[in-house]
Amino acid sequence: MRGALPSSPDVSARMSRQTNRDTSAERAVRQLLHASGYRYRTHYPVPGMPRRKIDIAFTRARLAVLIDGCFWHGCPEHATSPKANAEWWRQKLDRNIERDRETNAQLLAEGWTVLRFWEHESPDDVMRQVAAAVERAKESRRRRQQKGGGP
Repeated sequence: MRGALPSSPDVSARMSRQTNRDTSAERAVRQLLHASGYRYRTHYPVPGMPRRKIDIAFTRARLAVLIDGCFWHGCPEHATSPKANAEWWRQKLDRNIERDRETNAQLLAEGWTVLRFWEHESPDDVMRQVAAAVERAKESRRRRQQKGGGP
């Protein structure tokens, strides 16, 4: 972000320590999925975008699960706008949202299904939705194989 700077060295230091992987929301969903017998990859590179990662990837099903933080990704229910250095924050948060859209578009173009959830959503609900999507993908693959199609 050109032109705007963080409001202070303290803000920069705090942001550099901000967890961007293995958040409590991600870990809770992964634990439930694993306990239910699902196996997945974590922090899997987005095809064609090596610096971006999928939080939980079911590579065979081509299912990408992303769990977004309410503040960082602009949750319509919980997002806030900092008052200090408001323009810098607005640019930063808007860029995060745009990056999410770019990532979704890239994954869809590569044939992946994208499921995005907010950190405030119930891990049980998220796990059920993810499990249902994985099962649909498995059934679809079985039908293709029975018709003589590929994987």
